[in-house]
Amino acid sequence: MSSNDSIKKIITVAFSLCIVCSVVVSTAAVLLKPAQQANRDLDRKRNILQAAGLLEEGKTVEELFQRIQPRYVDLRTGGFAEDVPAGYNQQKASKNPQLSTDLSDKEDRAGIGRQAHFVEVYLVEAPDGDGLDKIILPVHGYGLWSTLYGFVALESDINTIAGLGFYEHGETPGLGGEVDNPRWKAQWPGKKVYRDGEPAIALAKGSVDSSSPDAQWRVDGLSGATLTSRGVTDLVQFWLGEKGFKPFLNNLKTGDA
Repeated sequence: MSSNDSIKKIITVAFSLCIVCSVVVSTAAVLLKPAQQANRDLDRKRNILQAAGLLEEGKTVEELFQRIQPRYVDLRTGGFAEDVPAGYNQQKASKNPQLSTDLSDKEDRAGIGRQAHFVEVYLVEAPDGDGLDKIILPVHGYGLWSTLYGFVALESDINTIAGLGFYEHGETPGLGGEVDNPRWKAQWPGKKVYRDGEPAIALAKGSVDSSSPDAQWRVDGLSGATLTSRGVTDLVQFWLGEKGFKPFLNNLKTGDA
């Protein structure tokens, strides 16, 4: 066999192997896609429940989620949205000029650039089925290195925080990454959002002085992570402010949503 025949045979075998591997990988990706989507949906539900302090031992996520009613809000009107496009995805919509609003530098405290028109919120029924127990709102904004994605849960008075948690971020472990620390997250429940009608909840510079008149609107800052702390303050105040959910929350309180 000539050297040319050997080279051709090697190339043919390598090419055939690449084709077979590509087919196997593509087939596996298609077959696994439904399971991957189901896992993402389950993880999202778990994070929603966790932010509101609703996870319970002995009960599945699906069982606990039966108390929760997802609804879309139109941030342009402050009311519930009934005309959300099929297959709507908020992150993709925020990049679509027809489905989002371009925020000015002055408006964009959270550093998100564009804001999707429709946002999914989660209403939690009272245990006895009589009225609203909590409302869970998605929030996101820029920290030091990344956009932080999470949920903030409010009690039925629409002013007391039931919990806050981030499910995705790229902040520095041990510094800004302390947003994942259960001890830090445990400070949020019971804190107040609004003072004189404006969002006043913020991270302190250092530890909160419990004797301070501002204590009920303050959470300990993240040690060594000034920019992440500022980012968390900005994103929470943005989403609970006039450009975020505040008009909707006001309408929800008065029954006009």
